[in-house]
Amino acid sequence: MKKDTMASVFDNFSYDLVHVDSKTGARAGVLHTPHGDIETPIFMPVGTNSTVKLVTNNNLYDTGAQIILANSYHLYLRAGHKLIEKFGGIHGWMNWDKPVLTDSGGFQVFSLAHLRKITEEGVEFRDPKDGKKHFISPEISMEIQQAIGADIIMAFDWCAPYPCDYKTAKEAMERTHRWLERCIKAKTSTTQALFPICQGAFEDDLRRESAAFVASIPAVGYAIGGLSVGEDKETMNHFVELTAPLLPHNKPRYLMGVGTPEDLLDGIKRGVDMFDCVLPTRNARHGSFFTNEGKKQIKNSQYWDDPKPLDENCDCYACKNHSRAYLRHLYKCGEGTAQALMSIHNIKFLIDFAKKSRQAILEDRFEDFFNENYPKFMGTSSESSTIS
Repeated sequence: MKKDTMASVFDNFSYDLVHVDSKTGARAGVLHTPHGDIETPIFMPVGTNSTVKLVTNNNLYDTGAQIILANSYHLYLRAGHKLIEKFGGIHGWMNWDKPVLTDSGGFQVFSLAHLRKITEEGVEFRDPKDGKKHFISPEISMEIQQAIGADIIMAFDWCAPYPCDYKTAKEAMERTHRWLERCIKAKTSTTQALFPICQGAFEDDLRRESAAFVASIPAVGYAIGGLSVGEDKETMNHFVELTAPLLPHNKPRYLMGVGTPEDLLDGIKRGVDMFDCVLPTRNARHGSFFTNEGKKQIKNSQYWDDPKPLDENCDCYACKNHSRAYLRHLYKCGEGTAQALMSIHNIKFLIDFAKKSRQAILEDRFEDFFNENYPKFMGTSSESSTIS
């Protein structure tokens, strides 16, 4: 990045790697940002359209959320980055005073396979809702994200499809690297940290090459992209385990789009610090909730007269005030309140789960924490799920 710009960025952002678990290499740290500190490992709730679905800011504060995500692709289309900028950026627009991360929209654009055209310059696509034609380049992505004003912004990258052939994977990786250089030149803000994204699809040599390239770029943190796109967990874990150690040791590592309890455990074990996922609220809208005994389904008949909260060890608003029987009744009646309450619970559960992981790391007992919790969410025996 530009030398004068990067010096100012590093004045506004820093990362302290507090402790590394002696048995697993799991990490605990603190990322310092202009809108507050973020203790890692961290789960980050996703607010695609500048709101976490069915959850108010007060609810988010109560869950202990330290940072939330928004999506620049969606906000560019609606309400528009220029309007958000008029409100003082995303923090003023949302009335949220903690850190925010925006992704570049690359994943969303490349998901529109039949509605987009990729060139070296950028991506032309049609809005699937109204059919209007749009164009995003690395430079325009930086313009959009800088106007939105998130603390952490992501480079515009090409996320290769799964599965894909070697040629496509290599082409996507190399263009991602060229686009990163263009993002760096286009970025002018000194109060926003640009995270480069490692690509390479599902090819070991390309992942190594991409990790080496992005690691050579001075940055506040680094992201691992192109995973959790349809591959099985064993494959994802292989590429996380391959990639994470190749990124700078003293900077946060962000695994994009991953966030079930078992995924957090798998990622933390392999040296990842930051996670995000829409699943907590999506699962809640479909009636499922997390507990310390694994994932449950509120529609099940066993809960029709169950007086217990969703999780007896949880102190979220839903668990402190309502029974499983009541929430099941609301859900079966189609009342949105049930989905909202379970969304609050699921977010709080994952945030707390990351905090408990962090405490285990600080106490050098993450291996035990992993082995105790992983079987609950994978539905497998402790013998086949323990850390080797």
